[in-house]
Amino acid sequence: MFLEDTINHLSEHPEMTQHAAEHGAGGSEHIMDHILAHKVISLPTVAGIDLSITNHVIMMFIASALLILAFGLAFRKRQLVPTGWANALESLVEYIWRDVILANLGRDARAYAPYLLTAFFFILLCNLLGLVPYGATATGNIGTTAAMAILTLIVGLYAGMRKFGVVKSLKHLIPSGLPVFIIPIMIPVEIVSLIAKHVALAIRLFANMIAGHITTLAIMSLIFIFKNWLFVPFPLVLIIFVSLLEILIAFIQAYVFTTLSSVFISASVSEEH
Repeated sequence: MFLEDTINHLSEHPEMTQHAAEHGAGGSEHIMDHILAHKVISLPTVAGIDLSITNHVIMMFIASALLILAFGLAFRKRQLVPTGWANALESLVEYIWRDVILANLGRDARAYAPYLLTAFFFILLCNLLGLVPYGATATGNIGTTAAMAILTLIVGLYAGMRKFGVVKSLKHLIPSGLPVFIIPIMIPVEIVSLIAKHVALAIRLFANMIAGHITTLAIMSLIFIFKNWLFVPFPLVLIIFVSLLEILIAFIQAYVFTTLSSVFISASVSEEH
């Protein structure tokens, strides 16, 4: 993942190696240096918002371009029975469609499948690009995951309003059959609950993706803490194990985000409240 990047960085800046060896825990600053977003292209600040392009933004651009290219090339020729790369993509799409989207949304599945499938593949590719040397995990940035969660919230609210109308969809936020005097109390409670679910959606993806990177680089710092190159094989084995585990986590977290998003949207279009 970051192994090659970190080794090259340390070789170019030997003072960092010496500092980590002398202070041990000082390696935490080096770990954060690889995880946090960095400006790549500086742009002006407009209305208090820094428009500069960071490494995470570039990785999202790359992920989007790769998705367009992959699906465009795979399905440029329509075939009754797809082969090769097209077959692999279609199998993955079919799995998410049947086991996640259709299972949760039923008759409304087709309307929201484009968003959910796009979210799945975008998150998956962003997760996997973070495992590439010199890459960065855009989904390890809370800003990215928060934006995805907000999109899910907007789609969910739109789904309810599209099916029931504005007034009725808002009424669905409050459980039916409650005494009148409790309704003023339940309105802010349900609003907070709705927002909290999507906040948790953002934090879950962010935390899981950043945890693996911190673990890998923290294990690497043990080499400098113990100041003995004979200790290298043990952290190296752990780094390889964590890196392989992160590949699995990349798929799992894309699946979990898509599943929860479909559940939240399903709650908005459900007749029973």
